[in-house]
Amino acid sequence: MRLSELLELPVFNGAVLIAGKYGVEREVNTVNMMDAPDIIYFLKKDELLVTTAFHFKDDLDSLLLLIREMNKQGCSGLGIKTKRFLQEIPELAISLANELHFPLLELPIHTSLGDIVNKSLSYILDIRTNELHHAMQTHQQFTNHIMSGQGIHKILDSLSSLIDLPVVLLNHQLQLTGRKQFHNLPFSENLESLISTGHYFHFPKTTMTAFSFVNGTRETITLFPVYTHKQYSYLCVLGTVQLSDRSTILTIKQATNVIAFELMKENALKQNTRRIQNEFFTNFIKGAFTTTEEVISRAKEFKLANEQRYICAVGKIDDEDKNLTLLQYQTEEELIHDTIESELQRFHQKIHIFTIDQSYLLLLEMKGGWKEIIQPFLSLLKKIQMKIHSHFQEDLSFGISNYAEQLIHVPVSYKEAIDALYYGNMSGKKQFIDIYQPKEVPEILRMVPFDQLKKFYTDTFQAFANEPKRDHQVLLQTLAVYLETHCQMSETAKRLYVHRNTVIYRLEKCEEIIGRSLKEPEETLRLRLAFRIKSLIQGNSQLFQ
Repeated sequence: MRLSELLELPVFNGAVLIAGKYGVEREVNTVNMMDAPDIIYFLKKDELLVTTAFHFKDDLDSLLLLIREMNKQGCSGLGIKTKRFLQEIPELAISLANELHFPLLELPIHTSLGDIVNKSLSYILDIRTNELHHAMQTHQQFTNHIMSGQGIHKILDSLSSLIDLPVVLLNHQLQLTGRKQFHNLPFSENLESLISTGHYFHFPKTTMTAFSFVNGTRETITLFPVYTHKQYSYLCVLGTVQLSDRSTILTIKQATNVIAFELMKENALKQNTRRIQNEFFTNFIKGAFTTTEEVISRAKEFKLANEQRYICAVGKIDDEDKNLTLLQYQTEEELIHDTIESELQRFHQKIHIFTIDQSYLLLLEMKGGWKEIIQPFLSLLKKIQMKIHSHFQEDLSFGISNYAEQLIHVPVSYKEAIDALYYGNMSGKKQFIDIYQPKEVPEILRMVPFDQLKKFYTDTFQAFANEPKRDHQVLLQTLAVYLETHCQMSETAKRLYVHRNTVIYRLEKCEEIIGRSLKEPEETLRLRLAFRIKSLIQGNSQLFQ
């Protein structure tokens, strides 16, 4: 409570504040009565001292020293009973107290110091008891919200009603979590700028922090740390909370305690879900599933559709040769994962994130063409790199694949992204973003939209499909071997273990069916490409039924 409030008690009737009136709002936690020459060594911060000043009646210098030391130590004030040993408080002491804004009281002779101490402490104790009772009630109220499944947002709503100020929850990057109705407030952009410009402030983790933004609306916010085992979040009050407002601060602290436990619970559930997702994707990439149907079925659990195009980006810290314990490494990995994930949620298209082999895999669902998505995606990755470097002093590099036409083709895209990352590292680059460059014909074909590949394949062999006969499969096999051997009859016959004339007969039948000559270079190129496309899509038998 404040000194001004304490002085309103009846026991202080007749007491006069003769100096330090500008310090009357100092906090008082306890009242002490003492008459000893070394009294300063027994006083504490926010303590009011009442004394007869017996030891200072003939020693002005000691009295002045006591006032200076009490002010330096943060004491609440000094009350001196006059007309007993000290007839009046010296002018030099009054002048010094006014200079220091240190409250100096003149207590009347008829007032018992014992009564002042007892009744003051009793009053302070009653206030503390009421505050504790209120804190227990609010803690129970917040706990009930969690136990009934209403979540953190309900605690924030209740807290906002109790303290009559808007309240939001910030993560360790000072980004808003949930509470979308507050996302467009000016202070949100200002907080974000503290990080995006690299000027990331580390606020005190044990006490509240209040500050105002000089630009915009000059709005003041007050941050209260919410500590979990992994990191700090912040309870952000949109307004000023005075240190002297103990009731409000206690209410907020009860909310931070309950929110901390709820965040730890949510984090445990999130880590379990993340582990299951990572296990699925690792098994998928490494070919642990026996059938395509199994992959498609399991992927649906994680909202991954097979009939969807994907771009794969793999990010890895450039230099991991740091002396970290396993716990430290896991904690940093989780924080980096959370930082990346928070940025992905702001992107206009869905991006899934997995952790595999100490790297971060981003799987972008393509909703448009490659040209429309690549520049925004690159900008997103650059922003992620900046944040990782700003927050963790780490260089993160990315390798990007060509797009996969379907989910079942993602393992190939993953390998492309890994290759791009590998060759970037081999070239000595740091904090880079490299896109995989195709080197073989099948890789070039994979850049063509899947429906166009399918149409090209179907159109090329449509004549065989129109007249299904038993020997068509044999004819196609002969044609494929003929093209593989660079149109050499003898080599084709040798590989098929048939007579040369048989090969000639089969090729003539092929020419009849397709209606074109196999001696035309453009036709043989077309057929070769069709056979290459067949090998790319043969995992889906329904495509060439």
